[in-house]
Amino acid sequence: MIHPFVWPVRVYYEDTDAAGVVYYANYLKFLERARTEWLRALGFEQDVLRSEAGVIFVVRAVTVDYLRPARFNDLLDVVCYLEELHRVSLVFLQEVRYSGTNGPPLCTGRVKVACLDAITFRPRPLPATLIMEIRSVE
Repeated sequence: MIHPFVWPVRVYYEDTDAAGVVYYANYLKFLERARTEWLRALGFEQDVLRSEAGVIFVVRAVTVDYLRPARFNDLLDVVCYLEELHRVSLVFLQEVRYSGTNGPPLCTGRVKVACLDAITFRPRPLPATLIMEIRSVE
């Protein structure tokens, strides 16, 4: 597992439900944003990978545990850990926490992301440059 990547997220009114807490599906958006920013921090943009390398990334499987509520205007940290690196997939462990705390997570998730050919949607190996960059920061 490589070093954790942390992406800050503020809870907006649109993220909440009638009870005033973050709607459960919006945690998936937070997790997605953090993975996108993790990739960006490594120097890779998804649109460039699609146009130049011909690959896209899709969520293959996700397991989420909702542990505590977040509310409007909370500042959160979404943490990504790369748990597994495979030829055609990545597995992330992710957590959502109150910003700047080491307290218990509000939400945890395990997300498997597959690399696909951008045209055929068939599995395709991760670009070698991406694998090299991931291994360089381990």
